[in-house]
Amino acid sequence: MPRAFNFSAGPSALPQAVLERAAAEMLDYGGSGMSVMEMSHRSAPFQEIVDDAEQTLRRLMSIPDDYRVMFLQGGATLQFAGIPMNLMRKRHAGYVVSGNWSRLAWKEACKYGQADVVATSEPDGFLRTPEVAGPIDQDLDYLYLCQNETVYGTMRQELPEAGDVPIVADVSSMFLSCPLDVERYGLIYAGAQKNAGPAGTTVVICRDDLIGDGPALGDLVPTYMGYRLQADKSSLYNTPNCWGIYVCGQVFHWVEDQGGLDAMAERNWARVNRLYDYLDQSSLFEPLVEKSSRSIANVTFRCPSPELDAAFVEQAAARGIVNIKGHRILGGMRASCYNAVPDEAIDALLAFMADFEAANASA
Repeated sequence: MPRAFNFSAGPSALPQAVLERAAAEMLDYGGSGMSVMEMSHRSAPFQEIVDDAEQTLRRLMSIPDDYRVMFLQGGATLQFAGIPMNLMRKRHAGYVVSGNWSRLAWKEACKYGQADVVATSEPDGFLRTPEVAGPIDQDLDYLYLCQNETVYGTMRQELPEAGDVPIVADVSSMFLSCPLDVERYGLIYAGAQKNAGPAGTTVVICRDDLIGDGPALGDLVPTYMGYRLQADKSSLYNTPNCWGIYVCGQVFHWVEDQGGLDAMAERNWARVNRLYDYLDQSSLFEPLVEKSSRSIANVTFRCPSPELDAAFVEQAAARGIVNIKGHRILGGMRASCYNAVPDEAIDALLAFMADFEAANASA
């Protein structure tokens, strides 16, 4: 059976070469006679796996030596609590609320201290990235933002000026799709299931001095949630998602083989711009996001009616184009064009959109 054209927002498409290698090593990794899923996380073979994954990621992203890399569990959602638990030392942080995920992170932070909304695009339906006006309060512990809001398909390309306040960013949907200047951030994190690997692993990259004294909330923080401990134990305090880390490492190598993050960005913008260009001239489909805020990964659009949206999703599936339905919050359609989505999938989607528009020209 041919592989589907998978536009899922996550768990999302993985590179076929990575899947094939993982399948070949499923029963016997490196001559060990064991699957990675069977071996001890304290074993020498797995230590090599996690060390290689970290070093490859450091090369890809040019991560400075004074930043720690952690492979954690609990998804990006667990970091909504982990960040204030570890970083809110003065019990005062600022949040840019630009969509569903940053709003949830802000609500969670309110449990641990004062979390100010310094900017929001909620009055505009979250269909643009909000401007952060005026100087940032330099007494804030950190300024939090979700740089790419997966639900709405918005992306902030330029970071706000925050002075000495560390910027903390959820970069899940744009992770590894384009270069990031790691030194501009105090902490960045990403759920792996978008661009980096299977669901169940979260990558956290944090400047070492921010966690030097242990969790901000001290002994109130569950042991597992302490960044200091996880960093010092190289993500091996407890049994990690061994298989997830292994696949992430293979994806990191695959991105290197494609030419690295500059090459990924060039390719990804070229692909999504083909979709945006079509939507901009279409008389049937409506792009949902302001042009200046469009995402490199998640393209959101809709038809004139929910009934046509449903017909589009159903007929797309019949042509092998799957997971195109928009998030329940926004409706419409969403094409998540992550690194592993092949160019042929974009071709197939554009061809189907043209056919669907021609068939529904009077709608």
